[in-house]
Amino acid sequence: MDDDGRYRDNDDDDYAGVPSNDGGYYRNDSRANDEEGHSDSTEGHDEDDEIYEGEYQGIPRAESGKAGSMDGVTAAQAQQFRDLSAYEGERRKDQEELAQQYEAILQECGHGKFQWTLYFVLGLALMADGVEIFVVGFVLPSAQIDMCLSEPNKGMLGLIVYLGMMVGAFLWGGLADRIGRRQTLLISLSINSVFAFFSSFVQGYSSFLLCRLISGVGIGGSIPIVFSYYSEFLAQEKRGEHLSWLCMFWMIGGIYASAMAWAIIPHYGWSFQMGSAYQFHSWRVFVLVCAFPSVAAISALTTMPESPRFYLENGKHDEAWMILKQVHDTNMRAKGYPERVFSVTTIKTVKQMDELVNMGDGAAWHEKWRIKLTTLFHQNFSLSSSYYGLTVWFPDMIKYLQKQEYSSRTKVFVKEKVEHVTFNFTLENQVHRQGEYFNDKFMNLKMKSMVFEDSLFEECYFEDITSTNTFFKNCTFIATLFYNTDLFKYRLINCKLINSTFLHNKEGCLLSDISDENNAYMVYFVSFLGTLAVLPGNIVSALLMDKIGRLRMLAGSSVISCISCFFLSFGNSESAMIALLCLFGGISIASWNSLDVLTVELYPSDKRTTAFGFLNALCKLAAVLGISIFTSFVGITKAVPILFASGALAAGSFLALKLPETRGQVLQ
Repeated sequence: MDDDGRYRDNDDDDYAGVPSNDGGYYRNDSRANDEEGHSDSTEGHDEDDEIYEGEYQGIPRAESGKAGSMDGVTAAQAQQFRDLSAYEGERRKDQEELAQQYEAILQECGHGKFQWTLYFVLGLALMADGVEIFVVGFVLPSAQIDMCLSEPNKGMLGLIVYLGMMVGAFLWGGLADRIGRRQTLLISLSINSVFAFFSSFVQGYSSFLLCRLISGVGIGGSIPIVFSYYSEFLAQEKRGEHLSWLCMFWMIGGIYASAMAWAIIPHYGWSFQMGSAYQFHSWRVFVLVCAFPSVAAISALTTMPESPRFYLENGKHDEAWMILKQVHDTNMRAKGYPERVFSVTTIKTVKQMDELVNMGDGAAWHEKWRIKLTTLFHQNFSLSSSYYGLTVWFPDMIKYLQKQEYSSRTKVFVKEKVEHVTFNFTLENQVHRQGEYFNDKFMNLKMKSMVFEDSLFEECYFEDITSTNTFFKNCTFIATLFYNTDLFKYRLINCKLINSTFLHNKEGCLLSDISDENNAYMVYFVSFLGTLAVLPGNIVSALLMDKIGRLRMLAGSSVISCISCFFLSFGNSESAMIALLCLFGGISIASWNSLDVLTVELYPSDKRTTAFGFLNALCKLAAVLGISIFTSFVGITKAVPILFASGALAAGSFLALKLPETRGQVLQ
């Protein structure tokens, strides 16, 4: 950084300077450098007529040298790459000048009504991303009944959202650098909302899976575009703070999803049925309601302009100037200074790169770009695998602890003899061994977690039975009738049926386990608490991001998160696991906020959403791997998930030190 406040690339030691500064804003009144031949654009200038004296004019024609002369070819190639290098050098200098001028323009525009309006509009898009993460997990207990989902199908449905978001982040991130942030975000959110809407009505598993996949692809563009879009309207002094405040909408999305699930899904009366083929139950209402943030974001985004920085990078200076003037005038009117005039008259021109020209891979900037990308990839991967793995492992561990506690209350009956008795009440959590049942009736009842082993049923009658996690093992049925029950033969393990009959079996799915209403409420409540717990971390990171820097925030949060993982080994009860979930979420959110700010500030405007999308796609891949690894150890051992998460977070803390600090720098 020079004494006059300008930032320079270390590789450009021969950089002669930037246009003169008139009143703090760069004007187009400087003379072009005679050697480099670059020039500024003027307002209304026709880009098609713009010619640069030092611009690369193409590969030298063959007739300009001796045919077959290797020296001529070598000289032509050397000249070609010298021209390319010079052209790229001029372009980088133009971009640096533009970055300095753009920062000055944003300071003149101020931070006010326009940025806060955009904050809430983009917040809705980020909120939709937070909702998407929770939707499938909340509807699985109910959807598995309607769709007859097996355990593998349930697992695939849980992962399909992350796979879709991985594809979407890569796709939309690259597209946003080509056609614009606003337009790409509108397309991605539209795809998300349309297929989220369809998924609430489709009946089959395959159709639902496809809709959630495409819905995930749509919402995958939210994070990389939203942060890049918003950052290009923020001056450097408060950029880290306001980007961190924007992260709060992801938390709001989780709270919204938890609250809606709590309020809607358990209300089984909110449903209708059209014959036996079409059913619309309360969980489908919940899926429909979860599409509202995306629809609201689309409606609000249509009122906002494109990023002026994107326009400037693509040579659309008139459009950029009009948007910057709109930002200035909106803020000044809101602050009570409508008479203030937007003083910027011209904006720096950046030479447009011919994308078909190979710039060579040996240039220093390519190496810097690769190092940044690799380091951020490792940091993102370690944090994502730990965070998503633990956040899915926590609820599974809570369910496992609930099952253990439930099993500890199992009643066992041995060698009981029951004759001429009618059972018309719920039978739950019992084991009957070597029992004898003669002329007994089991009517209009539910069997929950019932096991009959080595028992005899003679002249018994089963009618209108609904069972979950109920099995008959090594039992004998003599002259027994099953009428309108779901006790299909797969419930009867190694059993003998003698003169026994099944009539009018119940249709639908037979599941090994169904969570009751109380457990459903517990899942929603735990998710609500876990999401709300990130609020303190969000506030702290927002207030300190521009004070202590991005790297200190990232490294410090990763270290504390690593330490908090150690206490997971003491989580032997449901309440302890919930408390640890809240602790980990509240600490780790600061790392996420720091990574979001760093990613935005480390990459140039013409590559920003591409790089962000690529890294976010790798985050989702790490999430899939982390979830798969962590859940496989539920009920086996806690040591492996804890060591894996702690090691990954420790590695992330070390990697954070390799990243450059971006606090106080202009947006390159």
